[in-house]
Amino acid sequence: MDLTTSFLERSRHYLAFEYPTKIRHCLEALPAAALWTRADERSNSIGNLLVHLEGNVRQWIVSAVGGAPDARYRSAEFAAREGAAADTLFGSLRATLDEADAVIAALTPATLGERRTIQGRDVSVFDAVYHVVEHFALHTGQIILLTKQLAPGHIQFYEDAGGLAIPRWSNVNRER
Repeated sequence: MDLTTSFLERSRHYLAFEYPTKIRHCLEALPAAALWTRADERSNSIGNLLVHLEGNVRQWIVSAVGGAPDARYRSAEFAAREGAAADTLFGSLRATLDEADAVIAALTPATLGERRTIQGRDVSVFDAVYHVVEHFALHTGQIILLTKQLAPGHIQFYEDAGGLAIPRWSNVNRER
């Protein structure tokens, strides 16, 4: 397998399966009242992070790479102090991830080198995909940490028997 194919397949795996699976498990463990809880006024809630992730993926991949209209209002993602329930937010995120997955699936080595202007930055399509994967990973980690704080003992992603970190979701149906 060439590096382009590997990069695109791994990017799709993380964005379409692994990260949303971890987020879904967090949301299932989280008390409903905790979704919009902030540690302080300068912190974000899990609700803010879900809205922000959807906005980021839509702007960078669905719009800038895929050509859909971009109507993002980024600062509102962080300003919200309340909003939709977890299942609604996750459903919107999941739909955006499905759109992004289709865009990424259609990329070729030639399109990875094309340039786009996103948030005033001149980036390649490769840069855009790479940014979204790493950005999504960062906020997934924040959601996991917040969930562990707000619902202690309710999530565990790996089985550590025998010294191996075996993902507990590896046998989960990949259906979204």
